[in-house]
Amino acid sequence: MPPSSLPKLRIYNRQKAHAVSLPWLRRVGKAALPACLDALKSPEAPLPSLPEIEITLVNDEDIARVHGDFLDDPTPTDVITFHHGEILISADTALRQGAENGQSFDHEVALYLVHGLMHLAGWDDHEEEEAREMARRQESILRAALKAVA
Repeated sequence: MPPSSLPKLRIYNRQKAHAVSLPWLRRVGKAALPACLDALKSPEAPLPSLPEIEITLVNDEDIARVHGDFLDDPTPTDVITFHHGEILISADTALRQGAENGQSFDHEVALYLVHGLMHLAGWDDHEEEEAREMARRQESILRAALKAVA
């Protein structure tokens, strides 16, 4: 897919507790998009047909509400991806899990963005084998994207 036909990324910060550079995150997402498209898992995956992807950073309370409403699990989670092109990222979870994994907040948020893009490319992380392969690919994509925007 030529760069001009890549989905447009719109990124919003709806939480106030944690600062993140939205222009930097947009650059990371744009750098990761071609590799996520190359990693397309199935022809039915929505990513190639989306004109726009909306990424919104929220807090744990907001993502837990959405998690409960749509997935019957009212607990906070890191990322929720909707196939119509919406990705919700919990900034609170990124801060907490980043610290647990020895990663910066920005790195963890960027990882969640790539994770959401991989879901839009048809990847699922509910089965252990596919989750391992998805994690391997998203780490590689994230490394390349971070290098491209450095």
